[in-house]
Amino acid sequence: MARILLIETSTSVLSVALAVDGTVVAERICREPRMQASLTAPLVKEVLDEAGLKAPDCDAVAVSSGPGSYTGLRVGVSTAKGLAFGAGKPLIAVGTLDILVDGCEVEPGMTVVPMIDARRMEVYTAVYNAEGERLTEIEAHIIGPDSFAPYLEKGKVLFVGDGALKGKDVITHPNACFQEAFPLARHMATRAQKAFEEGKFENLAYFEPFYLKDFIPTIPKKLLV
Repeated sequence: MARILLIETSTSVLSVALAVDGTVVAERICREPRMQASLTAPLVKEVLDEAGLKAPDCDAVAVSSGPGSYTGLRVGVSTAKGLAFGAGKPLIAVGTLDILVDGCEVEPGMTVVPMIDARRMEVYTAVYNAEGERLTEIEAHIIGPDSFAPYLEKGKVLFVGDGALKGKDVITHPNACFQEAFPLARHMATRAQKAFEEGKFENLAYFEPFYLKDFIPTIPKKLLV
């Protein structure tokens, strides 16, 4: 029996879950933005308490590895690494785009393009087939009228994620479908279980989130004098 704690903090929605042999048995979701720093640890405790477990009772800790919010990823990975180190358990990383794809319903033969909101018309994205296999490299993409045109010419394409609606008024091909969604911890369970069974664990000392782009701090409009 594999008990895996799942932590997802890459977007504005925070979620934590516990999976046993790939099946989610406890879950907490917070949809209030910017709560990762204050609520991740408390939600972890709630999920473990509901299952009657402590961190050392888990067999692994899995975390969403990015791309996504710089601050959110830092909080999630730091929390996951701390729990794994303290409990003496392995760390598993699950890509955020993979989580989005695993959380949506896909028609046979459909292409899936998960999109995580970045700046302005930019999204973090890649192309997947209907079986959830990634076909392209992950990239920062600026949405335009010709975005993903070769895939749209071949058949239906589902654009899914918190950045998907950016393209709704720009990508007008009849084969384009749009669905706003957020990566959730519950949708990490299958890939986390597979990684556990295959022994695909991260180095606790050196693992870092996949930010894709360097963090660029903004200057407040009103500066204190």
